[in-house]
Amino acid sequence: MRPQEYLLACISCGETYPYNEIVYRCRRCGDLLEARIEGGEVFRLDSLQGRVHSIWRYRELLPSFFTRIVSLGEGYTKLLKAERLAELIGVRELYVKLEGLNPTGSFKDRGMSVGVSMACTLGARSVVCASTGNTSASLAAYAARAGLECRVYVPEGKIALGKLFQARMFGARIHQVAGSFDDALKLVMEKSGGEAYILNSVNPWRIEGQKTAAFELWEQMGGETDYVVVLPVGNSGNISAYWKGFRELLNHGLIDSAPRLVGVQAAGASPIVEMLSRGLDRLPDWPNPDTIATAIRIGRPINWKKGVRAIKESGGTAVRVSDEEILQALRLLATTEGIATEPAGAAPIAGVKRLVDEGWLGREDKVICIATGNMLKDTSEVLVAWNQPQKH
Repeated sequence: MRPQEYLLACISCGETYPYNEIVYRCRRCGDLLEARIEGGEVFRLDSLQGRVHSIWRYRELLPSFFTRIVSLGEGYTKLLKAERLAELIGVRELYVKLEGLNPTGSFKDRGMSVGVSMACTLGARSVVCASTGNTSASLAAYAARAGLECRVYVPEGKIALGKLFQARMFGARIHQVAGSFDDALKLVMEKSGGEAYILNSVNPWRIEGQKTAAFELWEQMGGETDYVVVLPVGNSGNISAYWKGFRELLNHGLIDSAPRLVGVQAAGASPIVEMLSRGLDRLPDWPNPDTIATAIRIGRPINWKKGVRAIKESGGTAVRVSDEEILQALRLLATTEGIATEPAGAAPIAGVKRLVDEGWLGREDKVICIATGNMLKDTSEVLVAWNQPQKH
């Protein structure tokens, strides 16, 4: 068996770059890049027994060239069966993957372990990102672990205080930007590339870490893929990472078919749903994204092409839900199953309910919802306004 080989490849024109070159977009056509790992051994279900309980248990499909692996024990999060909720919503089986159990409380830790490990391998001394909250908290923690300087750019007044608290606690330098997340990311891409290693999901190594969630679902479901995976969609990096993971399982002969993927967006920030529902060939303008689910309050998702491909190639769909539906789902999940999440993490529950109402999902379907972040990330009073303390 030939040893592992690595490269970066453009998702549109196919131009390739050395894996250790700092490049975020294709220099020929300007599109996004994808990391590719070819050759090497492949794990089997039985070969995973006794391995470390983190994303690095899947080492055969992760980079092996790092000079240092920066890890906080991320990944291998619990998958809980939600029987009461399944009955209430109207599907055969419903599972919730608790990504809020990652070290900093969100799925972003998967990508940061790989991304910051790459930063160290490349000799970077500082890292940077734009963020609606979770990315900044995660990058700040992993940068501290690695001994790197960290700068984060956040939309002023539009980030949950718990997430901002995390970034500050881990020692990141915080820059507040007048405008939206999209404005903050534009600033990072234009101003910071030469000074610091960018670790937004435009960086293909971030996706390499996040794809491990697909491997976990495959392992946790006993090698089966007869389910629909439902995720909240903001910048569209995570849904594309899941699809990359399932594609790799297909390519290595570990599965015969992949799950359908469903992307859920908040109505006030749903350019991908708008694009697909109208049959457009590119993303529509969405200048003022607005939703209570701050983690997906993004109007110009930089990974939209990858996300749309994931939805289409998997045979899935995209659906928008209102803030009221998200709040109802948040309450329903918590009071029915004892599982709580940040608002974006409840969007998949709202999406499943809507798709059942529309007939896209039904009593014969098995569904896995990805609860992307811990409930303590966002403790806004409006989220529990239905349950007011009583005076005595």
